[in-house]
Amino acid sequence: MTAPAAEPLAAAAALETVAAEHRRRRRLGAEIWIVLGLSLGRSAVYAVVQLVDRLTVGPPLAQQTATLNASQSSRPWLDLTYQLLSIGFALVPVALALYLLAAPDGLRATLRRIGLDAARPGRDLLAGLGLAAAIGLPGLGLYAAGRALGLSVHIATSGLGGIWWTVPVLVLSAVQNALIEEVVVVAFLMERLRALRWGTPAILVTSALLRGTYHLYQGPAMAVGNVAMGLLLGWFYLRWRRVMPLVVAHSVLDIVSFVGYALVPAGLLVALGLS
Repeated sequence: MTAPAAEPLAAAAALETVAAEHRRRRRLGAEIWIVLGLSLGRSAVYAVVQLVDRLTVGPPLAQQTATLNASQSSRPWLDLTYQLLSIGFALVPVALALYLLAAPDGLRATLRRIGLDAARPGRDLLAGLGLAAAIGLPGLGLYAAGRALGLSVHIATSGLGGIWWTVPVLVLSAVQNALIEEVVVVAFLMERLRALRWGTPAILVTSALLRGTYHLYQGPAMAVGNVAMGLLLGWFYLRWRRVMPLVVAHSVLDIVSFVGYALVPAGLLVALGLS
């Protein structure tokens, strides 16, 4: 007599399990859209519109310039204030992504899980430098080829003058870029897509395509290069589950690019086909 009574209870439990899974997936999807909408997803939409603008404005793409780290005021002290505020607020989505990943295990456990900790500084540094070398030299060649073929704009990586705080701000900007891209586009997005039970190839391609899309404002050539970079960095993360080497690699690449552009003579940049 107990079996018939147990059947409705089992059916109700199964329905509740399905409903709970549906709510979980909806919440994870909402988290992805919110974090990306506040950060690099928004940048991707703007980059697409900027590319359309560049392609339809008149001058060929190769004759246009994209200025990174642009000056925001003619008064140095106010420019410094704007730069620091911009860097600080840009890191808020990183904090949000880490906060969401931290539930329910806590922040410290989550940082260990995604490899954003100091557990192995020497190996992380060496791995990051190796990744930077593997990406940097081909990246310069791709940029020069893109410029020659008219598929890339001129990228001025520093629009700041020769003020005493220029180099420190460029270094901070490079680290900020590395944190937001590698934490959000790699660690957060990939962990959330894994929780949604996406397959590894789909996760890897989605992350890489997002990285390429928000670089479209630099031209198609640089977008393709960033997709390739995204595939390499994403594969590294999925293989070793450590985002710190990616942050190191990205920071090194941007520091060399930003500070190098600010310090290298313009004549040498022209001779290398980089200006």
